[in-house]
Formats: sequence, structure tokens, C-alpha cells
Amino acid sequence: MSNYAHQTEAHQVHPAQVAGLFYPAEPGRLRELIARMRDHARPDGGVAPKLVVAPHAGIVYSGAVAATAFGPWARRPDPPRRIVVVGPAHRVAFRGLAIHPAAAWSTPLGEARVARDLHLSLAEARAAAVDARPFVGEHSLEMHLVMLQAMLPAPFEILPILVGDAEPQQVAEALRLVWGGPETVIAVSSDLSHFLDRASAEAIDSDTGRRIEALEAPALDASRACGFLPIMGALDIAAERDMRASGLHQATSADAGADAARVVGYGAFAVEYAASARLCEADRALLLSTAMAGLAAAARRGGPAPSLALDGRLSPALTSLRATFVTLTQSGKLRGCIGSPAPRRSLIEDAMANAVQAGFSDPRFPPLTQDELESLSLDVSILSHPRRVPAASEAELAAALEPDRDGLILGAGRRRALFLPSVWRQLPDARDFVRHLIPKAGLHGWPDGIEAARFRVESFGAPWRRIEAADIAPARIDEAHALH
Repeated sequence: MSNYAHQTEAHQVHPAQVAGLFYPAEPGRLRELIARMRDHARPDGGVAPKLVVAPHAGIVYSGAVAATAFGPWARRPDPPRRIVVVGPAHRVAFRGLAIHPAAAWSTPLGEARVARDLHLSLAEARAAAVDARPFVGEHSLEMHLVMLQAMLPAPFEILPILVGDAEPQQVAEALRLVWGGPETVIAVSSDLSHFLDRASAEAIDSDTGRRIEALEAPALDASRACGFLPIMGALDIAAERDMRASGLHQATSADAGADAARVVGYGAFAVEYAASARLCEADRALLLSTAMAGLAAAARRGGPAPSLALDGRLSPALTSLRATFVTLTQSGKLRGCIGSPAPRRSLIEDAMANAVQAGFSDPRFPPLTQDELESLSLDVSILSHPRRVPAASEAELAAALEPDRDGLILGAGRRRALFLPSVWRQLPDARDFVRHLIPKAGLHGWPDGIEAARFRVESFGAPWRRIEAADIAPARIDEAHALH
């Protein structure tokens, strides 16, 4: 479409396409329905997302999951002023990305104005075509808009982006152009699996959720999510910008009474900056208590780590896939430190297992005894996803690091070693930091093929205390089985 057509249609309002079909057309009934969905939303664990993934089915089916995703924005003291909504096209086939020429979108809950400068940025960069045709009858963006209109306490501007036959890199590039600062958030619209039986859908959706939490964009395809292309583009940016993803809520249409033999899956995910992400105090306390309880159980029998029985009441922050390191100290001196450089299990399981490993498997120290427990302190570091640091020399790598904040992984072939950011206290000079990690990895000099990756951590800890079973509900220690 030409710039002239773009300008002449800029005064138009894009009307609601699925009012009365996917949600009630009467404003009062619509607000009442969304309020009921909010009552059934899950706790979000205090996440602070820049980006969310939320479903776009009829509100009676997916509204509670969508309300879980949007809840953190609704509770922000400074509600977002701009919302980029990106979702898949269902009605019209086209190549690339599309933005509508209208200046505002209308729903039964009122009009939302389009952020014209963001719209112009995409159009001028040719990152999206200005074309009204793919939006006819489309619901993936509108379903997010009505939920947000009902949930957010203040008006906001929008930038709806529809994704057709596109590459994930095209989505990522468009999002980079409109990323903005704290005033701007991004909603990725997608349901999960389609038309499987309930058990099969729950299994594949659970696996998809783990892959999203691990930022494994290449693992997604149309069988896992109708909006797999927008999700893949968003995860590419999350990986490059050091963000972490948390699964908040998963359900299927059968949970709302639909046929269990042919269901649609729904998921809510929050993506936040790892450098500023923080577990709420209740989650920190439960995580530390569970790690201590596991360590005490292992000390009674000389290891290994017991298994955890987790029920549905745990915060999503604790069940999300995370990598941790656990450090044990005794009278201020190191007593053990072991961890996972990459995520492979839930945060609460990983922290407990690594606490036991630090106590019983650190080759620098003898196995922990029960008598030592009372003098211990335990610290947990939650690692962000490692980001590669291109460096041709030791000096170039040292110059790229940010002291006191960056952790570092170095390796070549199968040899790998890691320094947590806390090591900067002993090695404050960046060159020394790098030089000491090289031999720890079993390397000499600066060998060919050496790879470096940086990461950030969220760290917290507490002195040892005796843990009762009630302290760690809803995570139950099962001493009869080991956690692998």
C-alpha cells in the first residue's frame, strides 16, 4: 500500500470483528465475564514482565489464563502506556507482517488509539506492510485488546501486528524497532496445541512450556502453538537481551467444559529482564527452607538428595525451569559450591539438589556431617541464560566483562568452568578474573575454539535453621526416593 493510501486511511477506526462470537458484545456483560475470569486467574509469583505470551480463544475458555498473563501489568504502580500486540493470522494468507492503516481500534469497551510513531517506524523500515485486508474477521489481536481494556486502570496506545508466512527473524526485527522503554510492553498472542485429546494436549503443552522457559525457540512449530512464529521471534530477543521466562498458567478448553477428546491448549508466560527479576520474599523463604530440608534429609542418610513431591499450590516462579548454584559457608569460609550451568529442572528442585551436591559431592571438601548443619549458611544463585561473548583474546574478553555483575563460563571442547559474579570479590581485576578461570577449565593459554558466555544472577541466602514439614508445604520431601 502506498504512503498516500496510508495517510488517507489514517483517520479510520478498525471496528470489532468478533464481538458477540468470542465474547459478549454488550459492555456490561463483557466486563462481568472478564471479572469472573480474573477471579480464576493464578498467582503470578510477583513477576515484572516486559513481554507476555497469552491465549486468544473465546474468553469463557481461555480468559482465566489470559488474565493471569496480564495481571502483573494491571497491578503495576505505573501502568504501561503502550502495548504492542503481535499474533498469528488465521483468516487471510499473506507473506511477512502486516499493520492496519486505521488510527484506532474499537471494541465494546471503547476505542484504543494506535501509537502512530511506532506504526510509522515499522512502515518506513518496511518491517511490516500497511494493509487492512488480513485483519478482516481476525481475532488473535482483538482478544488481547478487550482483556487489556477491562484490566488496565488507565488508557493506553496500541500497536497491533499480524504475522503471516514469515521468518522468526522478521518478527524479532519488528519488535526491536518498537521495543521502547518501561512505558512499552509486548503481548504475544497464541494458543498452544490444537484438537488433541486432553491427556495428549497437557503432555505436549507442558513440554512446550519448558521449552519456552528455556528460550528454546527452534523447538517450536505449528503443532505446539498457532502463534509459534511470534513466540520464536520474541524468544530470540529474550535470549539476546538476557531475559528469563516463567510459565504462569496452563489449561485446556476441557477445563471450561469443552469436549475432552478434542481440546485446545492455553498457556500464560511472563518474560522479564534477568538483571532486575526478583523472587518475592515468600518464594525466597520457601526455596531456602526446601533446600535446607533436603540437605538435612541427605545428612541423615549420607546422601543423595531426596525427591520432592510438588502440588499445584507452588508459585510459578518456583516451578519454572531454572539453573542454580548453591554455596555453603561455615563461619564465613567456603564449605561447598555446586550448581547447574544450564536449566534442566524446576527452580525448587534444582536448588535442593544442588544444596545436597554442595554438601556431599564437592571434591574439595569431605562429605557434610549432621553435626555441621547448625553452623552452615546457604546461598542460592539463580542464573540467567548464558549469552555468548565474542572475544579473540584474553584481553578482549576481559574488556567486555562488567565487574561485580557478570558471571563467566569458559570452555573448549568438553572442558568447561564457571565463575559466579561473587568471585569478583576475590578477583576484582577483569584480567585476573579471566586468567584464573582458564586453568579451572583445564585449559592452557588461549586455545583455538575457546568459547565464552556471560550471565547474571539473582542471589540470596540465610543461616541454617531447623525445618519442619509445615515450613515447606506445598513441597513435600520424599526420603524414600532420590532426586536425579
